[in-house]
Amino acid sequence: MTIQLCSVAWGQTPGIPPKGAQPAGPQSMAGMSGHDMSSMQVHIKDMPLGAEKEGDQPADSDASARVMRSMEGHMDMGPHMKMTALRQRKPGDAARALEVAEQARKASQKYTDYHTALADGYKIFHPEVAQKMYHFTHYGYAMEAAFRFNAQHPTSLLYEKHGDDYRLIGVMYTAPQRFTENQLDERIPLSVAQWHEHVNFCAPSADRRKEMLTPHPLFGLQGSITTQEACRAAGGTFHPVIFNWMVHIYPFEKDTEKIWSVERPQGDAD
Repeated sequence: MTIQLCSVAWGQTPGIPPKGAQPAGPQSMAGMSGHDMSSMQVHIKDMPLGAEKEGDQPADSDASARVMRSMEGHMDMGPHMKMTALRQRKPGDAARALEVAEQARKASQKYTDYHTALADGYKIFHPEVAQKMYHFTHYGYAMEAAFRFNAQHPTSLLYEKHGDDYRLIGVMYTAPQRFTENQLDERIPLSVAQWHEHVNFCAPSADRRKEMLTPHPLFGLQGSITTQEACRAAGGTFHPVIFNWMVHIYPFEKDTEKIWSVERPQGDAD
């Protein structure tokens, strides 16, 4: 599975690596080209959610869609979720977080009409799969986020589907999996936001992919397998981390806790 960051030329990537980050080497550069769920190579750990394109076609749409389905309810804490702990608030944290939320709102409010998002280069991650929340991912911004944080360029827009329409509810920012929590804190204060990543993923062999969608699966992000030993015994391929660091923001909410909620808030913006 080679995931995310997709078909944007590296020569067009803006910015420089953040302080303390290592530039991407040849191995990670190779992993930025597409998304092949059938092989699921280790370099997927540095990729954000959604970029699975090789040109305009997914390398293995059926398999990656099954992973997407297995992520439903993915914000629940459990053996497949790693989340940063809330830190003690430092002077300036609240102001920094407020600025990010305001930038997120200003950057995304024009995408209330999802057609505008599509016209500006956002692509729906598996529109054919019924989801509680759809990610519209901008692969150029995803690549930019691997090097620097730009609150005006969210990696993904978050929508709920209502009939044939999509309703904008928030945004998602990403950061490389290699980042330390201190580096995440430099982007958005960890006293306010909780970043998350998906861990302990056992990928089934090709002939067992459908098992990820069963009520009590062994494989996937809702699977009972959480260790390399158990995964190997089941004939799967174990990945300690898939995708990369992510954080959801709901900037149209009025309450600060709801803006930074790890779950989809209900209330003010409804």
